[in-house]
Amino acid sequence: MKLDDAAVNDLVGLGLSRYEARVYLTLVRRESYTAAEVARAADVPRQRVYDVLDALVRRRLAIPRPGRVAAFSAVAPELALTRLMTLQRESLERLDQASAALAAALTPVWTAGRTHTDPLDYIEVLRDPKAIAERFATIQEQAAHELLSFCKPPFVAPAANSEGVEAVHRLRRAGGTARAVYTHDALGDAEVLENVRRFGEAGEEARFAPELPMKLIVADASLVLCDMPDPMAETRATTALYIEHPALAGCLRLSFLTVWEQSVRFPE
Repeated sequence: MKLDDAAVNDLVGLGLSRYEARVYLTLVRRESYTAAEVARAADVPRQRVYDVLDALVRRRLAIPRPGRVAAFSAVAPELALTRLMTLQRESLERLDQASAALAAALTPVWTAGRTHTDPLDYIEVLRDPKAIAERFATIQEQAAHELLSFCKPPFVAPAANSEGVEAVHRLRRAGGTARAVYTHDALGDAEVLENVRRFGEAGEEARFAPELPMKLIVADASLVLCDMPDPMAETRATTALYIEHPALAGCLRLSFLTVWEQSVRFPE
């Protein structure tokens, strides 16, 4: 007769292995079995059945019957299940005690860790152009009151930068400020001038300077995105820094305003 899969699963849930469950369910079907007989009836490998029977005997779920050929009998199901439940409760109690002890040990460590901060966790180093462009878009979206930019090629945003235009619109509607300083080279670039015009229509104030120290964007005197060009003249590699640090952002904002005051307005 095929063993009941549901009964096997229930016994496994009570702590038996699948082989142990199959052998016990076979043993309950008659007075006793030899190891070879129960292996065939339970469909358990012969080389494994002795270990399985020993495990059932140790759990007091099976009883060995001495004789010329050793045989085994099942303990009554009611008693066997009571013993399994007792073992499960004891196991749960041990786990509960271990869990309580572990929680008591780890809670102070976790609490202390909440006050620890990485001294550089406010700086994100970006080298991938796509990641830099994504951060540029993010800082434009996050600006709530003020957006200040040093704009010089190469530009990381798409030429149209529709997200930037919308950010300027949003800022100006909310009574905020958007200012940008471009290099004089932009005056000879029709595409850049078209972009300046579009941003100007959105409400951005633009000025021009002979040189700019770096590409820079400062939002709300708290967020900064700036590039750190490779000092080797023969390479165009660059590293960008995304920084959330009001003190540094405030200093860079003052630097921007100094350059802004020395720059000329957009020529008509």
